[in-house]
Amino acid sequence: MRKVLSRAVAALAATAVVTLLLPVAPASAHGQLATSTPLTGTVVREPLTQLALYFTEQPAANAHFAITGPGGSRVDNGWSYGEPKRLDKPVTEYFMVNGVFEPRLYHTGFPAMVTVAHWPAKGRYTASYLSVASDGEAVRGEVTFDYQGPGTAAPAGWSAPTAGPDPALLAQAEGEHSTNAGATGSPVAATDAPATDPAGAAPEQRGGGFPAWLVPVLIVVVVSVVVLLAARRRPATGRASTAGRRPGGAAGQGGGAAHKSGTSVRKTGNRAGGPARRGRR
Repeated sequence: MRKVLSRAVAALAATAVVTLLLPVAPASAHGQLATSTPLTGTVVREPLTQLALYFTEQPAANAHFAITGPGGSRVDNGWSYGEPKRLDKPVTEYFMVNGVFEPRLYHTGFPAMVTVAHWPAKGRYTASYLSVASDGEAVRGEVTFDYQGPGTAAPAGWSAPTAGPDPALLAQAEGEHSTNAGATGSPVAATDAPATDPAGAAPEQRGGGFPAWLVPVLIVVVVSVVVLLAARRRPATGRASTAGRRPGGAAGQGGGAAHKSGTSVRKTGNRAGGPARRGRR
C-alpha cells in the first residue's frame, strides 16, 4: 500500500512539474501602456501640471482619460497628444501570423498628456484610461500613485468633469462594431511605425503555447491511471498472500503425514519384534 501511495504522489508531482514547464501563450493585445510619469506605485511630492501615459502606439482620438483624487472626485482637465520618446526599456508585443505568435519590439512610446486641474489633498490618485488599438482590441487600465505634495486651488470657473467615455469608444471596446485586424493573420503595425523593429525582435517564435484546458484533463487522466493501477494491485497482493499460506499448510500436512509414516514404521518394528521374542521363549 505504501508503494502505491508513493507512486501516486510521484505521478502527481511529475504532472505538476510538467504543468509549470509548459509554455504559455503570449498576450496578443496591442497598443498597451509602456510606461508613465509618474510610475504606478510611486510617490509624487510636487504638484504636476500634467501626467504622461506612454503607449506602444498612438491612442485613439476619442480615447478617455480620467484622474480621480482621494475624495473620489475627478481632477483632470482634458488631454492631448505629446511628443513621442524613446523608451528606456523596449516593449515586446506579439502578432498572430499563420497561427504562430511572432514578437515585435517597440522602442518608442506615444504619450497622452493628461492635464491635472489641481491637487485638492494628499493621498492616493488614480489615472484611468480607455482606448482602442489599431487591431480593434480594447486598451484599458489605470496608474495609481500617492501624492504627498502641497495642495493647490482649482482654476477659476473650473468644475470637475463628469462625462464618461464616448459611446462609440465603448462600443468598439466591447467589440460590438469593431473588426479584429489580428484575425486576418497579418500583423498590425503601430501608428507611425518607427516604434516597430522586427529585425530586433526576439528570435524565438511561439506557436500559440499549450492549450490551458488540457492541463486539468492531463491531471485527471494521470490520477485515474494511478487509481486503476492501485485497484488492480490490491487483489493481486491478497491472492499472493493467500497462495503463500497454502504451501505452508501443505507443508504442515506433509509433515503430519511424515510423522504418521514414522509412527507406522515404529509400529511395524514392534510387530516384527513380537514374533522374535516369542521365538526365544
